[in-house]
Amino acid sequence: MKNSKIISIAPMMDWTDSHCRYFMRLLNPDILLYSEMITAEALLHGSAKKYLHFNNQEHPVALQLGGSNPYKLKQSAILAEQEGYDEINLNIGCPSERVQKGSFGACLMEDPNLVADCVDAMINAVDIPISVKTRIGIDDYDSYEFLYNFIKIVSETGCSRFIIHARKAILSGLSPKENRSIPPLNYDRVYRIKSDFKHLHITLNGGIKNLDDCKKNLNILDGVMIGRHAYHQPWFLHELKLLDESAKYDQLKREDVIELMYPYIQDQLNQGNHLKHITRHMLGLYKNQPGARSWRRYLSTHAHNSDAGIEVLQNALKILPKAA
Repeated sequence: MKNSKIISIAPMMDWTDSHCRYFMRLLNPDILLYSEMITAEALLHGSAKKYLHFNNQEHPVALQLGGSNPYKLKQSAILAEQEGYDEINLNIGCPSERVQKGSFGACLMEDPNLVADCVDAMINAVDIPISVKTRIGIDDYDSYEFLYNFIKIVSETGCSRFIIHARKAILSGLSPKENRSIPPLNYDRVYRIKSDFKHLHITLNGGIKNLDDCKKNLNILDGVMIGRHAYHQPWFLHELKLLDESAKYDQLKREDVIELMYPYIQDQLNQGNHLKHITRHMLGLYKNQPGARSWRRYLSTHAHNSDAGIEVLQNALKILPKAA
């Protein structure tokens, strides 16, 4: 990360796996990438190496952890640092019922002292940054004073980086998907947090869909986090380079990125992985371009074959209009 202004891609369950992050890194060398949320329980009682695996080309990359036990989060943070992650992020924003049953995620906003204990345990165990991703509120706890108190207590541990999803979470009655769109965005509440906690690094998450959104918020805050828009339209990651006015905009083409994926894909196939698990992240590469539907259809149809290889991508390119 070249400066204090950080553009990051949100942790997205079932989406931002290592294949996805490798592909995104080819599109933009500077954005901060996040893993899917991994629970401390899974790391400590499962195959930590499997869960923590990533390709060195993904740097800078952060691990998002879920949990509410300070000791287990501390041990998980140590494992993540040993594996080479650049940051560890604590999830205090997920509203799913499964996460609530595990007593972590957004429901922890009600207990800022426990969150502080968790963060403090991790900060004292590792040397890499610890950040917190949270909502602006939950259910009836939907006031600026509630968010202020949460940030104040947690930041007193020494945690200086907060990613704030500018919607409250509704913990019953809405699905995780609905919680990403139905509660209204409240950017002003995030701006006010930055004004009151000038020493903290505040990143805004929620509703960022174009360069103008990024520019506006980077003029006020320290970072923006982009979610599903970046996944469904991955070429947007390349366009984000235009935000750096001092940088020379390269002439990278979509087909260049595909060809850059070939060595990685072949290596993964040699390890026994299937093409479909990689190309599913590439379906949106030609979004809003001529031939986008043909590209998606060809990959979706042929990448699922058990013997599918790089030729599937090569053939998909051949059916695209020349203008694409």
